[in-house]
Amino acid sequence: MGLICFKRMAVLNIIYVVVAVLLLFGAAVFVHEYVHYWMARRRGLRIEGFSIGFGPKVFSWMRDGVEWSWRWIPAGGFVKLPQMMTSDALEGRAEEGVEKLPPASAWSKTLVAVAGPAMNVFFGIAIACLLWGTGIPVQVNPPIIGHVEPDSPEARLGIEPGDVVLAVDGKPVTSWHDIQETAILARGTKLPVVIARPGQFTNTYDLNTVVSEALGLKVLNLDPRDHPVIKGIRADTPAEKAGLKEGDEILMFAQVPLYGPDQFIKLIQKCPGETKEIVVLRNGERKTLNITPRLDGSVGRIGAESGSGNPVYRIEHIPPQTQIGIVIDRTLNTFGALIHSKQTGVGVKDLSGPPGILALLAAYVNSDWRLALSFLVLLNINLAIINLLPIPVLDGGHILMAGFERLFGRPLPHRLVEYTTTAFAVLLIGFMLFVSYNDVKRFRLFRSLFKQEVTIEKPENRPTNVR
Repeated sequence: MGLICFKRMAVLNIIYVVVAVLLLFGAAVFVHEYVHYWMARRRGLRIEGFSIGFGPKVFSWMRDGVEWSWRWIPAGGFVKLPQMMTSDALEGRAEEGVEKLPPASAWSKTLVAVAGPAMNVFFGIAIACLLWGTGIPVQVNPPIIGHVEPDSPEARLGIEPGDVVLAVDGKPVTSWHDIQETAILARGTKLPVVIARPGQFTNTYDLNTVVSEALGLKVLNLDPRDHPVIKGIRADTPAEKAGLKEGDEILMFAQVPLYGPDQFIKLIQKCPGETKEIVVLRNGERKTLNITPRLDGSVGRIGAESGSGNPVYRIEHIPPQTQIGIVIDRTLNTFGALIHSKQTGVGVKDLSGPPGILALLAAYVNSDWRLALSFLVLLNINLAIINLLPIPVLDGGHILMAGFERLFGRPLPHRLVEYTTTAFAVLLIGFMLFVSYNDVKRFRLFRSLFKQEVTIEKPENRPTNVR
């Protein structure tokens, strides 16, 4: 009976997450497209269709001469306006007789194109204002170094466990998330890192980055002070035979205290065929088990997936302008890293498409609704910035072509615009398929994020002043 109830709860949770993700992502697309639709109505343009998504229709209906539809590919949406150059590849062929319609003015095209991104910005600000009131979960992950591999370049420089990272590449950091993000986006593989030993000294070290196997991006060769946690166990492996369970927090292996997943993996690799003690924390109770890593090639493996512990968050009330500023800064830094790909190592392969966006949104919905709304702020501001890029098919392309129309006093040649728009539509489809394929390859990472439990610190009860 208990197992049936558990399965039923799991199914209900999945349904909740799926519905919430569709509503939240759909809301970001809907407000963008609806304001295109509203402005086109105001300017007297003909409207043939309004769609959330691309590709084949899930369902559709007609209202006031407009076909409203929900489509299978959740990669955005469109309002079909035959008086503005659209893409048949994305939106389907226009109805016959559209060539007899009066041309839309350059000013009308500009207003319609600007309306969508502007609405995404307003929507993002509105959500940020809501989060200012409710509070945003901010991860508590102080940049304290846990494990330093003996004989590593970092150890030879004198860096020790317990040291605190203050800045990376000239930018102050307050968490391991800041450290990783700064290292990934930095334009170089050797970075100046300011490290303090509390109460003693502060030094600046030039540290080389390494490529993370999990992320495929460069990171500093430093571990956070965090016990590794078992994230998954394969059948018929040393981990299963030893009695390890998913969620076990690994405190010690072979009498060595553990402070990070990388340290744990390296210790296992060094002792194939040797039986070692492993101390775990399970449901608040310490347990000591014996495990014998299996020889795999030339290293030991136990058949378990390990990662960092479940994150802890505290609630902070961050003003909307600060939230938006952080999002814009992060977006511009990402564009900068892509432009200087040779120096940063960040490429198009590292971007997320619709599967990755939906997977991240699902992970946040499953953790805390405020995390999901905070991600929605990021998503809306990014949608606005990306759509304003001066690329045909996007809103920025329409604004650019309307600008040329005002400059030269006449529209650009129809055939030129048609071919250019079609070519960029094909490129956009190819780009979406490429980043979506890479998202699928990162499925295990997204799955671990979804399964990750988070802890929200309760605010301390502070005495109130009585006057």
